[in-house]
Amino acid sequence: MPPNDTDIYKRTASESIKPPFVKQIIPPMFDSPTTWQNWYTRIAWIQAIFLIATPLIALYGILTTELKIKTLVFYLSYGNINGLCITAGYHRFWAHRSYMASVPLKLLYAIGGAGAAEGSAYWWSRGHRAHHRWTDTDKDPYSAQRGFFFSHFGWMLVNRPRHRIGYADVSDLKADPIVAFQHKYYTQLALVMAIFGPILVCGLGWGDFRGGFFYAFAVRVTTIHHSTFFVNSLAHFLGEDTYDNHHSPRDHWLTAFLTLGEGYHNFHHQFPQDYRNAILYTQYDPTKWFIKSMEFLGLAYELKTFPTNEIEKGKIQMIEFKLEVAKQKLKYGTPIDELPVYTWEEFQALVHKYDRQWILIEGILYDMESFEHPGGEKYITTAFGKDMTTAFNGGIYNHSNGARNLLTMLRVGVLVNGVEVMAESIEKEVEDLTLYPTKNILA
Repeated sequence: MPPNDTDIYKRTASESIKPPFVKQIIPPMFDSPTTWQNWYTRIAWIQAIFLIATPLIALYGILTTELKIKTLVFYLSYGNINGLCITAGYHRFWAHRSYMASVPLKLLYAIGGAGAAEGSAYWWSRGHRAHHRWTDTDKDPYSAQRGFFFSHFGWMLVNRPRHRIGYADVSDLKADPIVAFQHKYYTQLALVMAIFGPILVCGLGWGDFRGGFFYAFAVRVTTIHHSTFFVNSLAHFLGEDTYDNHHSPRDHWLTAFLTLGEGYHNFHHQFPQDYRNAILYTQYDPTKWFIKSMEFLGLAYELKTFPTNEIEKGKIQMIEFKLEVAKQKLKYGTPIDELPVYTWEEFQALVHKYDRQWILIEGILYDMESFEHPGGEKYITTAFGKDMTTAFNGGIYNHSNGARNLLTMLRVGVLVNGVEVMAESIEKEVEDLTLYPTKNILA
């Protein structure tokens, strides 16, 4: 008969999830070897210069330039807006379509995202969709398999062959006029929103052109960049595999703090269309709170969430799997089906003729020679050769889990028809206790 619906889902931990993530040896980044003659063609020069120069300029500025309060306030406020335009806009809206956004909100994402200087929404989302579809493989644009540095920002320093990057459907992005406009004029928008605009705000606003250049531009852009880059690197190396261990993404509060809430990455890779990264009130996810506030203002709608029942399934499956792994490290004695089988007569002969210090509990024979009973020696010595099932299970004392677990290391055999013998023994002991309430059944 075919299994019913309930049976289908009653699977063991090993059957419920894919094999654990194991670091693989993946092919070289390029189709041909890199030599002294062609090395310079491998480098994405514009991106490399910008990504390396910006933090150096920021560091020089921090060491040589006074940070004025107004510039600090602008740097923090504008930087957080840029960051949210990446996390809530580029990532959760355009890359994953986890909710719907109104035109004003999409315009904010396009303009504010350009201020983060991380590429157009089209380019960013296309790469991120490929990352999700081809996670941890050679086709993953920033595969963690290539190491922390590569996944952090090394992948943007090189020109990999386009056919080596996995395919991702972006037809919806091509059809979005705001995405198309931002992609077409991205360079101009980035120059204004990322560099010249912030400098002019600080310079014309309160006369701090130098601070505007170093803090409002260089420090701000560097901070946003590496906050985003941590999602591709740190979030694949630090934390817990809460819902799945087949891929490298991990959940950790520190990564969430550094990335405006994008650090619960194991959850995100399992449920990418959920507008949340953190599902608990105690978890840090300002991007989720921002999206929710936009819904309250009527600027976002149709927020998607994955069914709680299915989320809990993944969580429980991983708990089961980890428990199985932990159990495999423990010793449980000889498995019952591998124990020798004895008759009651053989059991009695081994005890009375050969001085084996064995007892019987629930059809299993245990050797108590090396065991010291905490209640005194008499509790053991008077039990040799007897069925102690009733006494062990509450007739004298209902033993703890510790005692029951210890017994697994002491079992030496199985009694033939142990269940029937045990039932007769229990019946006799119950009768004795009824007729003689004060009788010590260990005597």
